[in-house]
Amino acid sequence: MKFFFPDSQDQIDPAFDFITEEKKAFRIRQRDDLYAHEALEEPPFDGLLVSKAIVDGTMSGTGKYTVAQRHRLYREGAEQFFRLSGQSRDLQIMGDCGAFNYVSEEYPPYTPDEVIDFYQETGLHIGISVDHVIFGFKPVTPADEPKLPEWSRRQEITLELAAEFWKLCRLRKVDFTPMGVAQGWDPDSYAHSVAVLQKIGFKRIALGGMVPLKTADILLSLRRIADERAAETQLHLLGISRCEQVLEFGRYGVTSFDSTSAFRQAFKDDKDNYYTPGRNYVAVRIPQVDGSPRLRKEISAGRIEQELAFEHEQTCLRLVRSFADGGAGVDEVVDALCAYEKLYDPKKDHRAAYHETLTDRPWEKCPCAICKRIGVEVILFRGSERNKSRGFHNLYVFSKKLDRELVAGSTA
Repeated sequence: MKFFFPDSQDQIDPAFDFITEEKKAFRIRQRDDLYAHEALEEPPFDGLLVSKAIVDGTMSGTGKYTVAQRHRLYREGAEQFFRLSGQSRDLQIMGDCGAFNYVSEEYPPYTPDEVIDFYQETGLHIGISVDHVIFGFKPVTPADEPKLPEWSRRQEITLELAAEFWKLCRLRKVDFTPMGVAQGWDPDSYAHSVAVLQKIGFKRIALGGMVPLKTADILLSLRRIADERAAETQLHLLGISRCEQVLEFGRYGVTSFDSTSAFRQAFKDDKDNYYTPGRNYVAVRIPQVDGSPRLRKEISAGRIEQELAFEHEQTCLRLVRSFADGGAGVDEVVDALCAYEKLYDPKKDHRAAYHETLTDRPWEKCPCAICKRIGVEVILFRGSERNKSRGFHNLYVFSKKLDRELVAGSTA
């Protein structure tokens, strides 16, 4: 079972000063900042997923890459761009179109030829065919479902483009392994897509559009797909990370998946911000006065004094660091955090969660390179450097948990 981490140009600055909140004067991001596989002692994944929409953008939006980054990726190739050589394990690079980025468009913005050019020119190892996401799932679809014509149209587009993609890959003798995409809206339609893709010639098939699905619905679909899947066909789950179910997924032919969940929960989730092997913790929120839109709005409106907000912010930082060094007590710190919280988010009350996080001191027990290097700063929900560092820590914990699940399954 292989875990691929989708790239969105997320890096951290190893020289960032957490006390002054400053970066080095002559820092160059692409040269000096670190990817997760560089910031940690070993890569927390088996490969990267690079999306054409993230690199090149679409008709309706720009990508995440600057012009300079994009040119460098095409010039150097993905392996050199991401600095993958010399890692403790061989990391593969998978490519897709980033269909979620153009889901509202009538038709995918890329041709199979353009996508093949992207995979070839950037030197990817696995290339996924052009697809069009279907939003909607029912265990059994009634014949009068009003969305069925649109769902069927998107599936037909996806399968037609897959057939063209496969034909061109053979004609052009590509250097990457082609992977088809199965889109569906119920177990039967997913099974139909897999059957068609196998008939075209694909031995590796990605299952798309499953991100919103409950685990039970994913398993329902996999069981139905098993009726059509050839023994040699390998399945990939796009955007799915259900660590507890990896062994069951594997029994139905799933050999890989990709997800950003562990990383993004560090700064997108209300509760599960900091992973540990046994449970997850709430990160301690100390927003920057200058960086909080809500605080800036309240200060501009004259409802909060800027000086008072700065005073609360600095008091919280000082006390948290003092607590980490064995000085301030947990109640004193939590009181200060909650007093600041009443200013920037009066409807929230994290008192119990903060008390638990600080009392347990999980950052001191973690052996990952992030926690050893920045200590208590990793638990602070504050600014990009801390939040992305915590995201990298989460990838480390997720990777170790996945390894344990797989080892346990192999010895059961």
